[in-house]
Amino acid sequence: MSTHPNVQAIHPNVQAVRDALRGADARDGSGRPSEVRLLPEAVHTAAAAAAALGIEVGQIANSLIFDAEGEPLLVLTSGAHRVDTAKVAADLGVGKLKRADPDFVRTHTGQVIGGVAPLGHPKPLRTLVDTALEQYGEIWAAGGVPQAVFPTTYAELVRITAGSPAEVA
Repeated sequence: MSTHPNVQAIHPNVQAVRDALRGADARDGSGRPSEVRLLPEAVHTAAAAAAALGIEVGQIANSLIFDAEGEPLLVLTSGAHRVDTAKVAADLGVGKLKRADPDFVRTHTGQVIGGVAPLGHPKPLRTLVDTALEQYGEIWAAGGVPQAVFPTTYAELVRITAGSPAEVA
């Protein structure tokens, strides 16, 4: 079986995110179906993603995985600030919240740091969604690999992840 040279295989993580977006009937800021877009180059930081998309860094929804006493916690935070781990741990009633290492991230999301999407994981993750994202009409999140992104809204992000709105900074 041969593949046409101009047809690029879709990475399984991108396909999982696409399937999850379609399954959730996810929408972008204009009300159209939210679709994963591939950027010409990988974007490993919120600043790089914002520059590639021509938007404010605060419109990037960083997907950060934390280790909450052995359990994964996904925090979707605005690219404009950092997560206050002590505050989030206290709010959740956990003793310690630490940034997860790459193996922990891959185990719980099936994805690599820098490309972790808010959805499309092997199983649902406890998720917090930064209320600072609410100020933007459209936000962008990673699509499963470092060069994939998709547009959505704050309300949609809360809905499609079954996340809890939270002040995380």
